Amino acid sequence: MPDESTPPRAIHVVAGVLVDSGCVCVTRRHDNAHQGGKWEFPGGKLEPSEDPLVGLGRELREELGINVRHAKPFARVRHDYGDVEVLLDVWRVTQYDGTPRGHEGQPLRWVKFADLDSNDFPDADRPVLQRLWLPALYVLSDVKRFGQTEFTARLTRALEAGARLVQLREPQMHRYEFVPYARQLAAQCRRFGAKLLVNADPSWAVDGDADGVHLNSRRLMDLSQRPLSREYLVGASCHNEEELQKAQQLDIDFVVLGPVMPTASHPDSPTMGWIRFGALRATTTLPVYAIGGVKPNDISTAARAGAHGIAMIRGIWDREDIDSAVRGLSLPIWLATEP
Repeated sequence: MPDESTPPRAIHVVAGVLVDSGCVCVTRRHDNAHQGGKWEFPGGKLEPSEDPLVGLGRELREELGINVRHAKPFARVRHDYGDVEVLLDVWRVTQYDGTPRGHEGQPLRWVKFADLDSNDFPDADRPVLQRLWLPALYVLSDVKRFGQTEFTARLTRALEAGARLVQLREPQMHRYEFVPYARQLAAQCRRFGAKLLVNADPSWAVDGDADGVHLNSRRLMDLSQRPLSREYLVGASCHNEEELQKAQQLDIDFVVLGPVMPTASHPDSPTMGWIRFGALRATTTLPVYAIGGVKPNDISTAARAGAHGIAMIRGIWDREDIDSAVRGLSLPIWLATEP
């Protein structure tokens, strides 16, 4: 008789992300299915001992009537619904033959990234939706140099040009000043559909009405579990493989890795360069932003090294043409750089 205390093996599900003209293909689960009525990325259960890529091709052929020519890993999510545990194995389908249609009677639609509502999807899909949303550009604040009034004006220009992910990182600020300013910036970001993360104690993110928290490496290594629920984005700063693995273990949403190149603030500090960055990037499945001395025109180099995007402070705020520097980096890097 099996040990009832042992959890059942997770059901291995493969799914495909198909993108066309800035929209992603989703299908609706039948009402009588598990999580019925929810929208999902097309796919299904793997057969016993079936290779995930082979299973993806079989499922998309049966569901959508297409033949997958090329796909690459995008995300792996393990989620326990209580009654069933799922391992969601998601692939980015980059080449296929045919026109996707609901061959099993399921509704199908193409949805813009900005219109993907996590409430319409099963909970296991939330990390995938977050990764799809994550833009190529992550901007970090520089209030200490510019002051609140000038920095807020510069941030407005960046938001108007398409910046969608912002970190408030001002260690010199006390809580009584930081939290009200975070509330102000969070409201400013939301007017443009952007998200604000605070580089501070996770409780400051909640009190500051922010969209999440960014952990420095010290906070990351001191934690034993994810600091905030999935309602919030959680990022982390990493410098080596140990910290990257810790972030993966804690189910962090994304990380920044560096410094890649010398910076104006720390010109003599050790850097890893793009080759080392790429090698470390390959040790994790998390989205990784390159940070440290990177500039907007490094986006293609970062993409070749496997980065999800680039994170910048002076590379954005020191420019007179903030607008043109930001413009074009609001899309996910893989969408902005793929033909």
